[in-house]
Amino acid sequence: MNENLFASFIAPTILGLPATVLIILFPPLLIPTSKYLINNRLITTQQWLIKLTSKQMMTMHNTKGRTWSLMLVSLIIFIATTNLLGLLPHSFTPTTQLSMNLAMAIPLWAGAVIMGFRSKIKNALAHFLPQGTPTPLIPMLVIIETISLLIQPMALAVRLTANITAGHLLMHLIGSATLAMSTINLPSTLIIFTILILLTILEIAVALIQAYVFTLLVSLYLHDNT
Repeated sequence: MNENLFASFIAPTILGLPATVLIILFPPLLIPTSKYLINNRLITTQQWLIKLTSKQMMTMHNTKGRTWSLMLVSLIIFIATTNLLGLLPHSFTPTTQLSMNLAMAIPLWAGAVIMGFRSKIKNALAHFLPQGTPTPLIPMLVIIETISLLIQPMALAVRLTANITAGHLLMHLIGSATLAMSTINLPSTLIIFTILILLTILEIAVALIQAYVFTLLVSLYLHDNT
């Protein structure tokens, strides 16, 4: 069991070629589109959820910030579908890879920060030095605020990676324990299996919440710089 504990986090290959790109491109295929004037219930529910999420995240933004609405909605849909597909047996979750999460976090964070420096550079620089700071503490506070700004994309990526990875590991351990106990003690197996079902429900909620948190924090960074 210990040897295969992290096997599900290894990037899969097809004929020796990495299949991560194909896996990343697969979730958008699950989002249905309609060419008809009257949509069915699935597409209507999908559009309602997209409008609700977009409205909740874009309410605090000005006109310039709302130009990111399509990107943020696409981001939350992509992360949510990727996390949910990763809960299927024998599947691979790209969001457990820190490199991929950094590839999403760094460009979005950098775009928001660059926009802030271009549109209102005085307010952007004012964040490095809070008002009323004593003169001896100015150099230290500037360094601290600079470090806190630079670690924002790392915090985004690590938060998503850690939460998804921890949930997958816990499900793997409890699933292995259920399989091992099935031949030893049936009542204990039923109890552990019940815990596994409850944990799976929790992980579905975590998959959706983490997608929302990641996108919401990007939206907050954008709001601070527009």
